[in-house]
Amino acid sequence: MRILKYIFLLILLAVIAITVYVATQKSEFEITRSVVVKVPRSIVYNYVNDYRNWEDWGSWKEGDASMKFNYAENTVGAGASYSWDGSSDGKMTTIFAKQNDSIAQKAKVSDHQYNSYFIFKDTAGGTKVTWKAKGSVDFMTKVNATFSGGADKLMGDMFEQSLYNLNKTITKEINTFDVKINGIVKQPGGFYVRKRIVCLKSEMLGQLHLQLPKIIQFFKKTNMQMNGKPFVIFDNADSDTVRFSICGPLKEEIFVSKESDISVQFLDSFSALKTTLTGDYSHRNDARSKGLKHFNENKMERGSSREIEIYEISALDNRHPSKWKTAFLIPVKTAPAIAPVYVTPPTIPVE
Repeated sequence: MRILKYIFLLILLAVIAITVYVATQKSEFEITRSVVVKVPRSIVYNYVNDYRNWEDWGSWKEGDASMKFNYAENTVGAGASYSWDGSSDGKMTTIFAKQNDSIAQKAKVSDHQYNSYFIFKDTAGGTKVTWKAKGSVDFMTKVNATFSGGADKLMGDMFEQSLYNLNKTITKEINTFDVKINGIVKQPGGFYVRKRIVCLKSEMLGQLHLQLPKIIQFFKKTNMQMNGKPFVIFDNADSDTVRFSICGPLKEEIFVSKESDISVQFLDSFSALKTTLTGDYSHRNDARSKGLKHFNENKMERGSSREIEIYEISALDNRHPSKWKTAFLIPVKTAPAIAPVYVTPPTIPVE
């Protein structure tokens, strides 16, 4: 009996010693991890800047089959957020985003918080992505960290695996694409809402990622159903400073206040050469160039309408860029002498 008491006392002293040791360890941590992704910087930035993509590369879900992700209305840029439920709950919010340069975030996981920073730099062969984090951990995380080589190793390993997943996922998703010439289509007309954008050509992809969800939110807030798929009308598709409108088709004309940055316009029907890109929008130039080459080789004549790009399947419909589908319409004045191909149903259905 006395031996059992001694054993119990020794165990108790060991537990107390371990508890004291863990409690005296630093709660604060600061880690930095990097990876080189063989993809252009603007593409990597836009991919990381959208929380809907994080589910595909974040390593924290690999050990938690019960984890579920919840997305806010805004998942891109400053003010964007997402949360998750599982063995531990958490939320991440973007507080700052500089196009193609850096992203700053605040994260809360269970009872501890930390600040997160992404920095994107051009480097030989692609983009160097640096992920930094600084904050504190709760007691249970300190326990795990104590027996796992410290907080830097515990969280650092998670960051390293996530960056490895990011490189693998984005390289595969971005480089999987296809371009197809569909032929001549009839683009129907109708009323639409638009938000005008003026930016440098190098910033166009980022603006599309940022502004397209706002058109979707406009329809949700006004309890209207979009009459088709969102699209873009270009005023000058080839200038260094690009002017374009992000649009949503309407069933009928509506009226908005003069103070709104959303306006209502009418689109006349026209014939166009249609080229379809299946894959990430970063291959836009390849798809449009192929369409223009076909246009010129067959001696087509330009119509008076402006070029249109229609997002038949976008990030709002599917998280995987390789599944996105974008239609490029180059207006034609008359049907060419070659046998045309008519594609139905109309690209933007109207009542």
